[in-house]
Amino acid sequence: MATSEFDLVVIGSGPAGQKAAIAAAKLRKRVAVVDKRSTIGGVCVHTGTIPSKTFREAVLYLTGFSQRSFYGKDYVVKENIAMSDLMFRVRAVVQRESEVISNQLRRNQVTVVDGMARFVDAHTIEVTSADGPTQQLKAAHVLIACGTRPAHNPKIPLDGQRIFDSDQLPAIEHLPKEIIVVGAGVVGLEFASMFAAMNVEVTLIDGRPTLLDFADREIIESLMYQLRRRGTIFRLGEKVQEVSVDADGGRGRVHATMESGKVIHGQALLYAVGRQANTDLLNVEAAGITAGPRGQLEVNAFFQTSVEHIYAAGDVIGFPSLASTSMEQGRLAANHMFAEPGVLDPRLLPYGIYTIPEISMVGATEEQLTKDRVPYEIGVAKYEELAKGQMLGDEQGMLKLLFCPNTFKLLGVHIIGDRAAEIVHIGQTVMALDAPIQYFRDAVFNYPTLAEAYKVAALDGLNKC
Repeated sequence: MATSEFDLVVIGSGPAGQKAAIAAAKLRKRVAVVDKRSTIGGVCVHTGTIPSKTFREAVLYLTGFSQRSFYGKDYVVKENIAMSDLMFRVRAVVQRESEVISNQLRRNQVTVVDGMARFVDAHTIEVTSADGPTQQLKAAHVLIACGTRPAHNPKIPLDGQRIFDSDQLPAIEHLPKEIIVVGAGVVGLEFASMFAAMNVEVTLIDGRPTLLDFADREIIESLMYQLRRRGTIFRLGEKVQEVSVDADGGRGRVHATMESGKVIHGQALLYAVGRQANTDLLNVEAAGITAGPRGQLEVNAFFQTSVEHIYAAGDVIGFPSLASTSMEQGRLAANHMFAEPGVLDPRLLPYGIYTIPEISMVGATEEQLTKDRVPYEIGVAKYEELAKGQMLGDEQGMLKLLFCPNTFKLLGVHIIGDRAAEIVHIGQTVMALDAPIQYFRDAVFNYPTLAEAYKVAALDGLNKC
């Protein structure tokens, strides 16, 4: 069995793995990334972020959703949208992104080892491949960035066509006319809103009484209002007890029975309750590591596990499980390994939720500030008052600034509406520079733009002080 030695072996080629490998390579370290060549880029590129967000863009275009405020609620670019229409765009983007990542690793002289990794001991990793011999890699440091997969429930009999998870969704043959979405986390909400935009009747079920507790309540209420206007039914505080499908000769409908006794019917069911880390495939126990619930790994502020030279980053360490934060976690982990430490400030992490409409935020929410007894004032800008908002046809969008009424320092930015995940970075930068909101008042923004919402919101807030 061939054995190779490296300064760093990265398990997984998703956002955390890529950035860690490249950061270490730029420090002149010998780096290997272990993953199947067919899935370079990880879950992010093949089944997660890239496919779902491309799917969303295809939905927005083919439905003509963004143009309906001008041309009527019945306006569409294409009648009778098929799953193949949506996936055509997804496949093209996934292929190109995979090529970009492969080229980045090659340019930085990172060795890509094709196969599945498994710990032999704390410094030895065995790699098995269907197409080649088994290899052993010796590593001074290891980064576990193996990602996650949809969690399954034995009560939910997935068949990949009528009952499916988010990974299986691209393989369904026909778009349903009515769908049950179980799980109102980020993934469930994103897909529920996409189906609603295609005029699919959506019933969204979740065991929690509220949606996305980490987000601003006013923003979430606006999202729920807009989804309800499109016919979405929310069943919150409900748990699914059993799922069944009509027997042969029936209508082929799916039936979800709640613990409360309610029975929800639909043509299909998407199960989107939680994620399972892939650590169960790595034999982490051989390295002296114990995985937590659903396979997650605990790490310290520098992303070290309980074994000092083994780090973990990305979805495998849990919340927030965003591609953007995973990239930075991977980079900081690699820098810490090789004496270039940095710190991740959670206060400045932006969140992007790609529902329709889009949501983004950075900093504290009103609920957090109230709980912590921090005084704050609010400034609001509504898209309908912006020329750019009117041009885009977004009448419901809004931007909210939270700031200290004494120092005028920005405490949080919350946005719902078109391009929210883009313009949130303006507020993120001002927070990072610890600048007062007078910056927005005094800055000159291009006109017409959505960025102008910061000036409008700042003036609204300053008028209250």
